[in-house]
Amino acid sequence: MRNFIWSLLLFTSAICMSFAQTNGIEKGTYLSTNKGQKIKLNLLEDNKYELVFYSGDYEIKGDSLLFAKNTAAQTNFDLSFKIDKKAKNIKVKFLDPSYYSFYIGTQKGKEEIKYQRLSDIKTKSDPEWKKTDLEFEIEKAAFLYLVFEDNYNPTTVNKYALPKDVSEITIGYELAVLGDLKITGFFDRSTNELKISEKSGLNPLVFTNEKNPQPVTKTPKVVPLESLSIENWTYPGKENTLVNEDFGTALEVAVDSAATNVDYAISSQEYTKYDFKLKIENSLKKAIESTKEANNKFLVVAVDNKTKGAKESFDAVIKDQETQTGYNMYDKYNALYDVYNYYLAGADDKKWLKSNKITNDPSVLILNGEGNLLAAAKSDLTAQQYQFSYFGDLYRKVLRADAFVSLDNVLKNKKAADSDLIKAFNKAALLESSYDYDSEYTVTDPNSAEFVITKVALDSKQVAQSWKKLIESHQKDKNANMYLVETIVKEIKNQGFTKQLYNQDRILNDTDFLAIDYLLKHSQEIENNTAAFNSKEGEIHSLGNVVSEISNALQLNVYASQDGVDGTINKEKFNSIYKKIIASGKGNFDAYRNYFDYLNQTEDKDGSNTTFLKEFNTYFDSTLAGTSPIEKLDAIFSGLDSSSSYSYDGWNSFKDYHSDLSNNAAWNVVLKPQNAAFLKDAIKWSEYSLVVTKNNPYYLDTLAQLYYKDGQKQKAIETQTLAVKYLAVVGEEETADEIKETLAKMQNGSY
Repeated sequence: MRNFIWSLLLFTSAICMSFAQTNGIEKGTYLSTNKGQKIKLNLLEDNKYELVFYSGDYEIKGDSLLFAKNTAAQTNFDLSFKIDKKAKNIKVKFLDPSYYSFYIGTQKGKEEIKYQRLSDIKTKSDPEWKKTDLEFEIEKAAFLYLVFEDNYNPTTVNKYALPKDVSEITIGYELAVLGDLKITGFFDRSTNELKISEKSGLNPLVFTNEKNPQPVTKTPKVVPLESLSIENWTYPGKENTLVNEDFGTALEVAVDSAATNVDYAISSQEYTKYDFKLKIENSLKKAIESTKEANNKFLVVAVDNKTKGAKESFDAVIKDQETQTGYNMYDKYNALYDVYNYYLAGADDKKWLKSNKITNDPSVLILNGEGNLLAAAKSDLTAQQYQFSYFGDLYRKVLRADAFVSLDNVLKNKKAADSDLIKAFNKAALLESSYDYDSEYTVTDPNSAEFVITKVALDSKQVAQSWKKLIESHQKDKNANMYLVETIVKEIKNQGFTKQLYNQDRILNDTDFLAIDYLLKHSQEIENNTAAFNSKEGEIHSLGNVVSEISNALQLNVYASQDGVDGTINKEKFNSIYKKIIASGKGNFDAYRNYFDYLNQTEDKDGSNTTFLKEFNTYFDSTLAGTSPIEKLDAIFSGLDSSSSYSYDGWNSFKDYHSDLSNNAAWNVVLKPQNAAFLKDAIKWSEYSLVVTKNNPYYLDTLAQLYYKDGQKQKAIETQTLAVKYLAVVGEEETADEIKETLAKMQNGSY
């Protein structure tokens, strides 16, 4: 128990220090998301906090408090595959293995398993451990083994069957920071204290009900004169008794303390929370109607006609849900966390249960606002209540089931309204990630105590055809439908309903180009309404600048085509869209950047780069040319949209991009005689690159060769001499030799 308590204290210290220097922190509830169980941090009034490390089910038997064991996940590893029949080996990418003891094994048929320790692979491929992720290759195999070795718990070994033509495997791992607590509780009536301890019963944690009078510390705490934090503290003759098992070296213990006049004894506190109340309807019909009024809200129906005290248990669950939801909302109502309504089925609902083939009693059902069944479990409500929150995995699964069911229903309904179709497509597009319903871990047994999620098969051709008709019908809209806008953006970026429903990447088609025309037509109106749309209460939207969204989508499709996604890039359509963006006056930096990147990868029919060079020259003359180039770049950088990658990469990357772009455009003129018409412009671009980034030997080499081609031979030799002078920064020996050879040719007249 002492180890358990110290673990909590140390983790608490780490959490507090990490938040201490952060700007913009609001009061409320925060949940951990990376590498571990969901740990809740509540920031309260008066600069108080509470950390909730464990949650789950309990049972009271007499004076004993029994804690239920958490449901164990089948595996903490998360795998995804890529297929390529031509691949000879398998590329493996292990996401952030850190310093944990992971092993990877391969097996060909019934041969012996060959294991390697990940840290050994990491040491060979990245000796200084500079990279976060580990990338390496393994031979083709039939089975993959992933192992996590823990000094305090049994080693977990996971065996996976590899797809026949697998070429790449991405592996993630969520490390359980805190495991199951093997503890029990006992209420000591003689002292009115609840004592919780491990099975040994030693060193219990002692709790008193906060309603009872709390002990008062009478003796003032003695404050030290000085308190220091010293790393690797030691003294003559001190022995290092702790050994690091991973590295085989002795570690010295440092104590981190802070001088405060705070007594750390447990005391009662008043925690502020919103007084949230659920409205429980008195009929199933009203409960469904109430659920339909809300966005992304579902109805939990408890069926329990045989258990004595079912109504009391239901009421207890409702009270707990109100309390928990109130803590999530903190001090005011927030529809984001109000995701479930509740209803206890009664005798009047037997007909509905029978018509929907609900025979299990007790059981828990989850319905959408249309009354469609999305999930069912042969269980009582109390056993499942821990899953009913906005943060639960169940909510994500139900959202996905609802998207499938809603779209299926609206496609089958010939009288469905246009708004219903948009809503159904939007639901599917906003799902967080694709989910494999055929996974071996998916529950399918209708008598399972776990939730069985409703599955619906959607015909991809029917879905595509309905989407096409929807886009065509909105071409003459006078005002933009923001939900349709959001759905279009997701779809053209390969993140929308096609990806979510079928896990497919694809190249933009004619329907997509028509949808992009819709965005461009309403671009100003969309820009004006984006902020209000993103801040809609109870909804989650993250729509960015629509012009940037379009140009990013085009760029993502170029990458997809290079990665082997089926389909062909329609160059004429791509050029047409970029030109429309630029002609509209909304051609921001990101649009130009993506356009130039796309054009730079293509050639005109005569083998020249006329289209690229012409477009770049227009951008150069209107945006970059003239006096004070650094000041001009700084003005552009300051006005970048927050979603721009360069707003994160920083000023130096932004500056280097423009000098590189100018040099690359000029280099195209050096390389190809077909581009000779741009010689004078290329000299201008090249000189600019050296103003922005001085003494770059690559840029000097480009400019020297342009001077020579323009007949300025002496100036060319002088510039190429400078290129050779600054060759010290060039790491490529072959390139350095080429630059020196070019100078020699210029000097002897053989260039």
